[in-house]
Amino acid sequence: MTEKELELLECLEKNSRLPIDVLAKMLDAEVTEVQAMMKKLEQEKVIIDYVTLVDWTKVKEQEGLTAMIDVKVTPKRGVGFDDIAEKIYRHPEVKSVYLMSGAYDLSIVMEGKTMSEVASFVAQKLSTLDSVISTTTHFILKKYKHDGVIYEQNDDDKRIVVTP
Repeated sequence: MTEKELELLECLEKNSRLPIDVLAKMLDAEVTEVQAMMKKLEQEKVIIDYVTLVDWTKVKEQEGLTAMIDVKVTPKRGVGFDDIAEKIYRHPEVKSVYLMSGAYDLSIVMEGKTMSEVASFVAQKLSTLDSVISTTTHFILKKYKHDGVIYEQNDDDKRIVVTP
């Protein structure tokens, strides 16, 4: 991967809505060169998607909650954790599945409308899978920072005014 491609990825990670001409200026490159780099990185699946980060707490019509579920599983011979991870991430309410080191094997992030909906998912869909040994569910109460973005940043100037 070239240095320009790395710079492009860093720029897009901070703001994927930057216009091509602005990216070209930032990278000191031609617009066609930036377009070609983006196409190449998309085809190689280095750039997977362009997403929008929404603070759903400010949208009263769309209330819900996010749960993080730690799962201890028995890996299957020949496929390890991949088979059970796939069975879990195929559920539409599951937003993320991570293989973890430590006390638990998988970490799941899921969204639901109510605690009962999350509890139902854990009891009826997750815990019933053959490889699942145990689960621990945590509910996110408030987001302070997500994907590098600070939520509800207080812009008040806390400096003391000094006058002669």
